[in-house]
Amino acid sequence: MARKIIIDTDPGQDDAVAILLALASPELDLLGITCVAGNVPLPLTSRNARIVCELAERPEVKVFAGCDRPMKRQLVTAEHVHGKTGLDGIDLPDPAMPLQTTHAVDFLIETLRREPVGSVTLVPIGPLTNIATAMARAPDIVPRIERIVLMGGAYFEVGNITPAAEFNIFVDPEAAAIVFAAGVPITMIPLDVTHQALTTRPRVEAFRVLPGRVGPAVAGWTDFFERFDKDKYGTEGAPLHDPCTIAWLLNPDLFNGREVNVEIETEGRLTLGMTVVDYWRVTDRAPNATFLREIDADGFFALLTERLARL
Repeated sequence: MARKIIIDTDPGQDDAVAILLALASPELDLLGITCVAGNVPLPLTSRNARIVCELAERPEVKVFAGCDRPMKRQLVTAEHVHGKTGLDGIDLPDPAMPLQTTHAVDFLIETLRREPVGSVTLVPIGPLTNIATAMARAPDIVPRIERIVLMGGAYFEVGNITPAAEFNIFVDPEAAAIVFAAGVPITMIPLDVTHQALTTRPRVEAFRVLPGRVGPAVAGWTDFFERFDKDKYGTEGAPLHDPCTIAWLLNPDLFNGREVNVEIETEGRLTLGMTVVDYWRVTDRAPNATFLREIDADGFFALLTERLARL
């Protein structure tokens, strides 16, 4: 039976690839896509999610707009990486499919209350505002969540938006603190993993020659945003962050990690948004997340290419 998931997202080119990977995978039953402000403001993230569904010829997927700002802070965005639309790199038409009228937080609450306990996995690949707001508003849903598989944070790779913090956690650290303290099983896919999943030229060209529209679109997106990361990190390609969450759901054997305690820094003058990972178990804090540290990058890109070819 397909695993029920909700993707919570702020597309972003790599978010778009994660959505496409999920839509190409019959093992996953995508109940809906909830959008949050992050890489770009909410009107663009909710637009971009629908553009991606239409690219995959899946206009029946329900897309919901959620929180347009962090719980307690001003919104920080990342147009410097993703371009002014969030999906710069190729031209795609405006979406024809509708945005749902229900707020994303209400959809999360209603779905988790309706579905059997422990049957829905949440896949947040942007700031955690929607998830934390739903938990705060309806604490009864927390024990109903099967697992949270999130892209966010870092430890050995430290920060990509500040010297200490990864973007998704930094945008709304208070939300992240709520999620990590909730007691839900968490699989955390940090920069430590995603910085190993690099879009090398052969990998991008493998996307470009796929039949249909999806492979060339993904190649166009990676061409755009990898320029920023290649210059920043001096690497051969750019990290393809968010699809790693879907890949873990499909084949967790591609990854290695360990159960650890993760705390979120919400007060630090220099470390706001840092994920403080007790990787060496030097505190007595109980583990609250599976922190992944390694990925089989060749296996990941083989899976991604094979699945995108189906769309």
